[in-house]
Amino acid sequence: MMSPAAQQSGASRPPAWPMYRALVGVGLVCGLLIVTVFVLTGPVIVRNEAAALQAAVFQVLPGAVSSRSFTLAGDDSLRPAVDGDDPQATVHAGYDAMGELLGIAIPAQGMGYQDVIRILYGYSPQREAVVGMQVLASKETPGLGDKIEKDPAFLANFRALDVALAADGQSLAQPVSVVKSGAKTSPWQIDGITGATISSKAIGNMLWHSTAYWVPRLYPLQRELARGGGEHGG
Repeated sequence: MMSPAAQQSGASRPPAWPMYRALVGVGLVCGLLIVTVFVLTGPVIVRNEAAALQAAVFQVLPGAVSSRSFTLAGDDSLRPAVDGDDPQATVHAGYDAMGELLGIAIPAQGMGYQDVIRILYGYSPQREAVVGMQVLASKETPGLGDKIEKDPAFLANFRALDVALAADGQSLAQPVSVVKSGAKTSPWQIDGITGATISSKAIGNMLWHSTAYWVPRLYPLQRELARGGGEHGG
């Protein structure tokens, strides 16, 4: 027979079902809120990212007023980009007010000191050079690593960075390389940033690998890209 103390303890213990029901209810409400916020903000985020990318294209291709996006096909030809294409396989041709091709904005990414750095750089086939670079995403250390986004001397490296093709047309004549700050002697070199060596080298490595891949593929397609300028702007 249960003692009076045990009976009193059992009577004061809350039933399990109401607690379970409350927890499930709270979980459902939280889940519904999360889904609602995602559904409502998702299109806004996509539009903002597209607008930021468009602005970056014009930033790395000075003089461009319209753009058109292309994706590299398996046979190294270009086709108009569509939703769902790999962003890292999509490039953005920039055109001036007359519809003339100014260059191609190319994405690249790589590991920095703390996390992945994503950039967009402008390539001019006519000049055979990188003509602009902008950091799209970075979590580098404020005041040090983030100089890759702000340091004027560092950004000046990308106004005319030589990425000319070798005679075989399949590789760069000289690989992009990073040197110590103030030690640049050649147009394919990048002056690094004192105190942000890892971050600046990360940018150099990204550009080296990216240009070695893209330049031999895009240089022969100048006429194809130029024809795209009269079709529509981005």
